[in-house]
Amino acid sequence: MKTKRIFFAALGSILWFASGLSYAQQEVKVGVLIPLSGGLAVIGENLQMAHDFAVKEINEAGGIKSLKGAKIKLIYADTRGDSKIGMSEAERLILREGVVAIVGAFQSSVSYTSTEVAEKHQVPYLVPNSLMDAITERGFKYTFRVERKGSLWAKDQIDFIVDMGKATGKPAKTIGVVYENTDMGQTIAKGIRKYAPEKGLTIVLDEGYPQRTADMTPVVLKTKRANPDVIILNSYISDAILLIRTIADQRVNPIAFLGSSSGYSDPSFIKEVGKLAEYFSDLTEWSTDLTHTPLVQEKNAAYKKWNKDHRDFNGGAAFCYASTYILYEALEKAASYDPKRIRDAFAAVKITKGPAMLIPWTPIEFDSEGQAEGARMIVVQYREGLRRTIWPFPIQTIKPIWPVPKWEERK
Repeated sequence: MKTKRIFFAALGSILWFASGLSYAQQEVKVGVLIPLSGGLAVIGENLQMAHDFAVKEINEAGGIKSLKGAKIKLIYADTRGDSKIGMSEAERLILREGVVAIVGAFQSSVSYTSTEVAEKHQVPYLVPNSLMDAITERGFKYTFRVERKGSLWAKDQIDFIVDMGKATGKPAKTIGVVYENTDMGQTIAKGIRKYAPEKGLTIVLDEGYPQRTADMTPVVLKTKRANPDVIILNSYISDAILLIRTIADQRVNPIAFLGSSSGYSDPSFIKEVGKLAEYFSDLTEWSTDLTHTPLVQEKNAAYKKWNKDHRDFNGGAAFCYASTYILYEALEKAASYDPKRIRDAFAAVKITKGPAMLIPWTPIEFDSEGQAEGARMIVVQYREGLRRTIWPFPIQTIKPIWPVPKWEERK
């Protein structure tokens, strides 16, 4: 009798464990590393909403079909914008939370270090936004980046400046570069130093500054004295707002201002600076007026209706949304919870349709370094509070203003 009791107790434990395992496998745990506190929290919140919206759609549509309808569960980790915290949080997500993949981490410095952790543990890591070239230049097998390399952002900025000069008959001859001394800012500045001379442009100002500088007046006055034809700026949101306000106050009047997405594409930028943003151009990944697919208007409208602030996608959010669907495609292809098989699926993806095509190129696939092939950029210009595509010229939705009006001439 005692033997029977022991047998049935053991059988019950096995069945309980098996049912628990079965239940657990109804979820695919994915870690998301982004800044959710500190100076970049507003950006992190924006990216989080985009990820959440995509996962909502995926799960409501039946989850991962090849895994019997398993739902994606996102486990967020706050990097606080710190590369060391990013590393420790990546370790926690992998070793304690048991995630099968990681997505993140917005800042290049954080993505750079946290991808090292994922590589060590052989867990695939998808990078939607970070642009430091070296992220995909270390021979890693588990890192995949959707974003275009930062040095090529610089090339696109120079190409845009040259193209605008040819189109208007008012070419720029000199440029100034003002950037945060972060990995992102330094990467773009390095690219500008390489590509500007190749196109006959002279750099008359190369000015880095510490992140979250309290007073931009010294930087702006130095820019005014250098008097470049075009000012290229790279900043996170708080610095972007302060820079534009100070530039307007000091009446700095180049032919054009050209941002590098990030703070200049953040939804709070236009809310904070209002009319000061008018005619400001910005190199970015994406815009709501793109017409390459009806998905742009359809998904943006749905997202705007769903999120609590009724905000549009910006470039960063659109790439996080699309990247979540790239993750979904890899999970479907892998048909497994094994990170190694998911990694192999990422390496083999070739996406030509579906919500991931919110990104304006096709197909979406990765090269041997894990870099998205064919990734490219656009330039928008703020016009009456809206971001309108002006470059490349074949897809522009409004004729660009070049040169921009002087501050004293504006209403």
